[in-house]
Amino acid sequence: MKQLIQINLLLLLLAGVSGCSTFGYYSQAIGGHLSLMMRGEPVERLQKQPDTPPELRQKLELAEAARRFARNRLDLPTGDAFTEFVELDRPWVVVNLVAVPEFSLEPHRWCYPVLGCQAYRGYFKLEQARKEEARFRLQGYDTFIGGVTAYSTLGWFDDPLHTGFTRLSDDRMVALMFHELAHQVVYMAEDTAFNESFATAVELEGLRLWLEQQNSAEDFDLALLRQEHRNQTLALVEATTAELEQLYNRQDRLTTEQLRERKAGHLEQLAQAYARLADDYPEPGPFGAPPVQLNNANLALFRQYNQHVPAFRQLLRELDYNFGEFYRQVEQLSGQPEPKRRARLAELSHRFDEHL
Repeated sequence: MKQLIQINLLLLLLAGVSGCSTFGYYSQAIGGHLSLMMRGEPVERLQKQPDTPPELRQKLELAEAARRFARNRLDLPTGDAFTEFVELDRPWVVVNLVAVPEFSLEPHRWCYPVLGCQAYRGYFKLEQARKEEARFRLQGYDTFIGGVTAYSTLGWFDDPLHTGFTRLSDDRMVALMFHELAHQVVYMAEDTAFNESFATAVELEGLRLWLEQQNSAEDFDLALLRQEHRNQTLALVEATTAELEQLYNRQDRLTTEQLRERKAGHLEQLAQAYARLADDYPEPGPFGAPPVQLNNANLALFRQYNQHVPAFRQLLRELDYNFGEFYRQVEQLSGQPEPKRRARLAELSHRFDEHL
């Protein structure tokens, strides 16, 4: 019955959409999600079946333990999320398209029923994402398409566990579960960076507490290195975006050729600094293994997931890792006017940096 209600809700959303291109986008999105829902097998049944591969059985047991930890220690609303398993035929569940004007760091935003506006658009089919990307490129936008291992339906549906999760290392799988569950707690319809940074902070701090409980010293050390790599990459990106913002504010005084040349120089310096940073860490960083080619879209996507992470981690630290109170304060913060909200996040981020 619950699944039938969910399907009817999807169809109602689709019925309210007008325009051929928009209708086509929602058709693929709803069809893709319905396909996931229909293919799910109960995790509990798979655990009992004798022909379930041992590796998968171990991952399913780990997922159940992570769900309990998320509910009991992190105060996350697990509900029936991750209680069904889906076998995917690819390493990603959707791909996200990000499009940013050539001389700007503000990504194009797409608006949706219920969800509001977001700075990316997800596709279940890569060719459809590339078709939309080509349209933006003709308008001179910087673009990026990236595979997404998982997504959240914000509690409207019971998100399944799938091979996008189980193909990851144990610690990365658990962290991703925490991230997606966090989206059910707080969601702002108009601020992608707020939403993703909040979920990333819950992911990072939740994983730290999980690994401490598991007494997994090796995984814990690796997770710390991963966080350090992310923090240093964020510092590099913030320095470069500050330079690019100054450059883009001078569009009325520079020619297009001058803007492109100076933009390319800033991005190349960032790529070189990122490559040097990679020598100090055992795993590829957030942009992958160097050499990397960066543009406004790469930077915008990275900032969406990381821009306010230090602020949220600082707030959680000041609340002595009381996640319930943390969520209440983040919810209150999300209701503040944007200038006040950003000032508070900047203040928290500054205090976080002072503790490093």
